[in-house]
Amino acid sequence: QVQLVESGGGLVQPGGSLRLSCAPSGSTFSISIRTMAWYRQSPGKERELVATITSAGNTDYANSVKGRFTISRDNTKNTMYLQMNSLKPEDTAVYYCKADISRWPTSNTIWGQGTQVTVSS
Repeated sequence: QVQLVESGGGLVQPGGSLRLSCAPSGSTFSISIRTMAWYRQSPGKERELVATITSAGNTDYANSVKGRFTISRDNTKNTMYLQMNSLKPEDTAVYYCKADISRWPTSNTIWGQGTQVTVSS
């Protein structure tokens, strides 16, 4: 069983920065991780896609975070990051990571448990 664990959330003032991490835990022997993504969900709102990154490093961002957030990954550690700069109060949400993980002969989409990001003065 593979789980995803996010870390790095917290309270930050507007204009500040945070770096989120997402890494697999549990039975990670011989896994292969393809596309990884960050989502977020604010109270009363639907979960929304923030950014994606393929195994080749191709990235895509929601318009609301372009130029402020940077998604990256370290394939040697199977770890994904989200560098968040110039944070705004509207970035406040629970941030979730998602990954398409395979271990021959099966593949699954796995979600992390979420990490809270609060942007407030």
